[in-house]
Amino acid sequence: MPAYLLPEHIRRRFHQPVVDVMKAYPTQVKYIIKNFPLSFHPEAQKAAEASECASEQGKFWEMHDKMFENQKLIGIAQYKTWARELKLNGSKFDSCLDSGKYASKVQADFNEGASKGVNGTPATFINGQLVSGALPYASIKQVIDQALADAK
Repeated sequence: MPAYLLPEHIRRRFHQPVVDVMKAYPTQVKYIIKNFPLSFHPEAQKAAEASECASEQGKFWEMHDKMFENQKLIGIAQYKTWARELKLNGSKFDSCLDSGKYASKVQADFNEGASKGVNGTPATFINGQLVSGALPYASIKQVIDQALADAK
């Protein structure tokens, strides 16, 4: 499940520490988002696909933020509305989303996560080590510092 579909209290606990880590380690840490749409969330699959369609036009983070800020409104019609608000090519976005162009990529991300032990969100990997849950900055920093020390 993408981070933007996390309950608000978990999202806040997860998102800010990640931002802080990226600021603290600007050249040592690479942040990659993978999709993990949980089956009990009816909008997770299409939300992930919508973020990929927005990414195709260089607006992943903008769509991400729209979804974060408006979690109670998520749905296909709303993604299309937001795409236009974000000045995406609407027909290209609609075609991408309606065709399921990224459905297999989203499923591949999910399968990869599941094969590596992910069973919920958020889940983070630091040098291949699974760190589950919305951890505070100090905990994430400790794992990163150890990984950097081990790499020397």
